[in-house]
Amino acid sequence: DDIPRGGPARPAPRRPAEPRAVFFAACIGSVFAPEGASDGAAAAFLRLCDRAGVPVVVPEGLTGLCCGTPWQSKGYTAGHRTMAARTLQVLWEASDHGRLPVVCDASSCTHGLEQLPDSLPESDRARFAALRFVDSVVFTAEHLLPALPSPRRLGSLALHPTCSTVHLGIDGALRTVAAAVSDTVTVPDTWGCCAFAGDRGLLHPEITASATAVQAAEITAGRYDAYASCNRTCEMGMTRATGRPYRHVLELLDEGTA
Repeated sequence: DDIPRGGPARPAPRRPAEPRAVFFAACIGSVFAPEGASDGAAAAFLRLCDRAGVPVVVPEGLTGLCCGTPWQSKGYTAGHRTMAARTLQVLWEASDHGRLPVVCDASSCTHGLEQLPDSLPESDRARFAALRFVDSVVFTAEHLLPALPSPRRLGSLALHPTCSTVHLGIDGALRTVAAAVSDTVTVPDTWGCCAFAGDRGLLHPEITASATAVQAAEITAGRYDAYASCNRTCEMGMTRATGRPYRHVLELLDEGTA
């Protein structure tokens, strides 16, 4: 079994003075362990914020909240609606009614958060209209990189965008962060969906094997100092496909600026 189960706990609550954002750590970072000895993308993001002098709120009760994607993707509309109401209420209060952006450390979950209000009645949807969801690579590119020390640079990095980075339109920010840690960043010409798709890669590994075969051949034909993406399950899918250790790009930036 090559699935790294049992990741670190979601971060403890924080309520700093004059915060710049609310951090919503994705639950997939605690369900699935990070690659190697890392403590994961959420911890890396919070260290980067501390290093850059950018205070962020971590709301209370995070362990009981979710972006809703598991319910939505399975058609469990009642569960999705319940989780949407619960999560949006907490984020509404933590963000000071939308004044602060909500940052998430997994691109698929950032995308899921954006879709949460759609499951609610129109009156409730309008209430949460001011909430702004931002992926951690975008927040890092815009707010953290300018304040961080110059990273120690890798020579080469293989980068895997995700379906969600395409949907969110944030491939540029992902490449910006990757370029901050490596002299050469390569996105394979054959890049495409890894087909891990939440639990599909767990239940039907043959689907991910087929979807990644061409890209994996291109990756393994070269040599890179590191391998990165921005979503834990996609990282797992690409690690399985290539035999190379894919990690969240913020973990690499954290190590490079420590």
